[in-house]
Amino acid sequence: MSDISENNKRIAKNTIFLYIRLLLAMGVGIYTSRIILSALGQEDFGLYSVVGSIVVMFYFLNNSMSGATSRFLTFELGRKDYERLKKTFSAALTIHIFIALIVVIIGETIGLWYLETKLVIPDGRLFAARWVYHLSLLSAVITITQVPYSASIIAHEKMDVYAYIEIIKTLLQLGIVFLLLLGDSDRLILYAVLMVSVSLITTLLYRWYCINRFQECKYKFHTDKSIINPMLSFSGWNLYSDLAFQAQGNGINVILNLFFGTIVNAAYGIGLQLSRAVYSFISNFTMAVKPQIIKYYSIGQVREMESLMNSSTRYSFLMLFALAMPVILETDFLLSVWLKNPPEFSGLFCQLSLVMMMLNVFWINLKHATHATNNIRLASIIIGTLFLSIPVISYLILKQGAKQVYIPMVIAISMYAFIITARLLIVKKLIPQISILRYIKNVILLSVITACVGSILPLSIYLYMSEGWYRLISVSAAYIFSMSLATYFFGMGKEMRSKVKMFLLKKIRSCKK
Repeated sequence: MSDISENNKRIAKNTIFLYIRLLLAMGVGIYTSRIILSALGQEDFGLYSVVGSIVVMFYFLNNSMSGATSRFLTFELGRKDYERLKKTFSAALTIHIFIALIVVIIGETIGLWYLETKLVIPDGRLFAARWVYHLSLLSAVITITQVPYSASIIAHEKMDVYAYIEIIKTLLQLGIVFLLLLGDSDRLILYAVLMVSVSLITTLLYRWYCINRFQECKYKFHTDKSIINPMLSFSGWNLYSDLAFQAQGNGINVILNLFFGTIVNAAYGIGLQLSRAVYSFISNFTMAVKPQIIKYYSIGQVREMESLMNSSTRYSFLMLFALAMPVILETDFLLSVWLKNPPEFSGLFCQLSLVMMMLNVFWINLKHATHATNNIRLASIIIGTLFLSIPVISYLILKQGAKQVYIPMVIAISMYAFIITARLLIVKKLIPQISILRYIKNVILLSVITACVGSILPLSIYLYMSEGWYRLISVSAAYIFSMSLATYFFGMGKEMRSKVKMFLLKKIRSCKK
């Protein structure tokens, strides 16, 4: 019981560090995005977004392997097998170097051909687009070879270090704004150069820390098949679902470019940026929880793993709901304040993205549980096919003459409901001790009931007041207050409610003294 308490404290501590980093990143991001959009212009901003998305689509090899790296490092650390942990890290880095070479080869052939022959690029901007593309490939190489080091920090649950380095990255990105305004050269190319420079600096900081603090991060080339083969098998089965996920996310961006042009790409990019800023609050929590889910499974504590998975999913959804709903209700006002003259459809893309992300919360921890088992073949085939169907169906509908820009997002939202169901059934098959009924009751039903009760007061305020800062602040405060009460009375179990009550009483007594 003490171990569980210590683990919960560690999760809370790590989440706090990540939130501190996030608050600074959000503040800088909101400030810089407006200036960058103004400095680059809508067409160049959209061009940077869509050109970058082509490179990101080649990340499917890296994404599948990064999932394997994270899983196997965390698993061996949970078992405290340090010798095998060293070999696992070295094997992972060797594979990622090989992946980086493959990405460069594909990028400089197929990707470059697509850029120059298929992409809709404004007149006179092909030269700049090529620069952005090559620099994006360089950034991809840096990111890919960084994965084992980042995975080690997360596996060791050193979220404070992660937060500090990300804060440095955020401050460097703030510096980009001023350099961008001072530059006399092509601002799009200068922006791409500065972004790669920031990526390189932060990568060197990560590697310096890992090499000096973690023994397993001292690289030694070896070909231990007992370690490499399971990792390759895991990443191989994960490859299809990751490729499909990239096709769903970045494929939507490319499809919008094909049918609507770069202005809509700019709107899509702005909408995603605002919605991801909100979702990042929850992604920090799930990042702190993921290592514990895998470690619980590695030592056979399935009941504890299920309890953590269910409770963290429920709280993640309720926190995201409380933060997302004011943004959904006040999207147009927020965008007008943030960007003054945002691209058309930015608000719609933001709202739909937030709905997708709220649904995403319900299956992200189920994915972590599946990865913990190392048996992901069935999940990869089923989930990958569902993801891949999103851009395919979107393209077919738009090809038939439909002109609504929201069609790909609506299709994605519909498919996410099937993905939640599929992931739950797969986890039950792989880990029979886990109860579907408990998940439906303790996660989905409790989340929906709590969200509905917590929305009564904020929605009443929203309907009563006129648009403006007072309504935004009032609705946001009402959601935080109302959702906190609703979570306490409906979203918490008796044990957690008792702990919260004791904690509050203890704080009140200490204040009186």
